[in-house]
Order: sequence, then C-alpha cells, then structure tokens
Amino acid sequence: SISDEAYTNILESIMNEVEQRKLEKVENSYTNYLFDKGIDKIGKKLIEEAGEVVIAAKNEDKQEIINEVSDLLYHSFVLMANQKVSLVDVKNELAKRHAKKGNSKGDRPEIKKW
Repeated sequence: SISDEAYTNILESIMNEVEQRKLEKVENSYTNYLFDKGIDKIGKKLIEEAGEVVIAAKNEDKQEIINEVSDLLYHSFVLMANQKVSLVDVKNELAKRHAKKGNSKGDRPEIKKW
C-alpha cells in the first residue's frame, strides 16, 4: 500500500522517473521507447490518450476515466521531459492562473465567413 506522503509526491516521483529515463536508458522501458521514437510518437500517444479520456467521460465510466487520465498525465510528462519543460514550470503557471479569478472570456465568437 502507498503511504500518505507518497500520494502527495506521486506526480513528482513519476516526473522524476521519466526525466531519469531520458538520462539513463533502461532495457525494455516504454518511456525510453517513446524518447527513442521522438516527438511525433509522443505527440500521437498524447492525442490518443486525450481522446480516450473524452470517450471514457462520454461512457460515464469512472474507472475508465481514472485509467485514461492517468495515461494522459504520464504521456504529458514524457512530452514535457522531451521538450525540457519541468513540472515546476507547469506548477508555477498553474499558480499564476489560480491567482486570477473572474477572468472568463466566455465562448469564442462564431466564425461567420471562412
């Protein structure tokens, strides 16, 4: 079973492991496979997982949503590491956005002419 502290730090732990895989190859590592294939493969996997999250939501299947969001986060971490974006970078941006309240821009205007 996982400890409370481990739950708190799981995102950091996963990101650290992904970043470590970029530095040191591990035999039969799926993460290394993705890094070796490059941004095109990583990007395709990220898009695939995002679609699967939406399908899971449309199916109203909570466990499927949990599974697919977990896959989406993992593949996001791989993309971030590949592009040299840290979890701290994202946390800082989220903190800035969280500080802003009441800045909804509403729906985008409909495009009348193509």
